[in-house]
Order: sequence, then structure tokens, then C-alpha cells
Amino acid sequence: MKINAAIQLLPIGAKENKYELIDKAIALIQTSGLNYKVCPFETVIEGNSDAVYKLIHNIQTETLKHDCSELLINIKIHAATRDLSFSEKLEKY
Repeated sequence: MKINAAIQLLPIGAKENKYELIDKAIALIQTSGLNYKVCPFETVIEGNSDAVYKLIHNIQTETLKHDCSELLINIKIHAATRDLSFSEKLEKY
């Protein structure tokens, strides 16, 4: 089933520019092949649950490899017994 996830990355103790770390996370999202939308405070992703969870793990792993000793990842997940899509949530707008 397709799920939707909103991911907010908050690098703590980053030795490099925090926005550069966020850009690296967004690059991982872009190359994941999943449908996504970058927003000012979080990035929303749509895809198979296994692929979404794997991406979240990759973001965590890669961010910690780049001189970031600690980070917070806020995640909101919408799952259902059917596929979920951005379009059904936004169609009336």
C-alpha cells in the first residue's frame, strides 16, 4: 500500500551548514524515485511503505555521516487499508 509521510529534519550539533545537510537529505529524496513535495518546514513523500521507511533510514544514516553528531527527525505518517495519494487530499484546492 502507498502511504504518505511528512519528514522534517533538524540537524543538531552539525559542524557544517545545517541547510547543506537538509539539501543532502532532499537530494536523497529526489533520487529515491518516490513522489514528493518540498515545503518550507517539511518534505512530504508518497510511496510504498517499505520504500518510505528505507528512505527515512537512509536520511538518518547519511546525515549522521556528515559531521552531524545528533539530529531530530519529525515524521508524520498517514497509512490506510488502501493506497493514499497527494491528489485525493488536494483535489478540492
